[in-house]
Amino acid sequence: MKLSGGVEWALHCCVVLTAASRPVPAARLAELHDVSPSYLAKQLQSLSRAGLVRSVQGKTGGYVLTREAGDITLLDVVQAVDGATPAFVCTEIRQRGPLATPPEKCEKQCPIARAMGAADAAWRASLAATTIADLVASVEGDSGPDALPGVGAWLTAGPDAG
Repeated sequence: MKLSGGVEWALHCCVVLTAASRPVPAARLAELHDVSPSYLAKQLQSLSRAGLVRSVQGKTGGYVLTREAGDITLLDVVQAVDGATPAFVCTEIRQRGPLATPPEKCEKQCPIARAMGAADAAWRASLAATTIADLVASVEGDSGPDALPGVGAWLTAGPDAG
């Protein structure tokens, strides 16, 4: 299954927002990840529309998570950015062509649609079973307990302190 690059950016933002002590401007998140500010802003808007982050207005405004990291799944983020449409959509090709099966004989989904649906369900279940908190724990395990607090300090220090 192919995901947009926006999913990766959105996931990284959710992870680092757990370490910020105050709202983080989109431009600061873009600078941290060295990504396009305008494209990242679109991903943050998608997360906001899905209720995963909210925008805080004002001089010290920016983005914050709306829920605890353990209450946001990877599936939540994927669906916020890329939508909930299944990766495979059956077009009932078996009902086409010179040897087409009549619709009334297609009582079951075809084996291909069933297999692809099962794969999609397994993929979504795996994403739903992993939270932003799980990713935070992995970052801490891989990079040490000071990694995210250091990122949080950088994010909230302001653009001139970087």
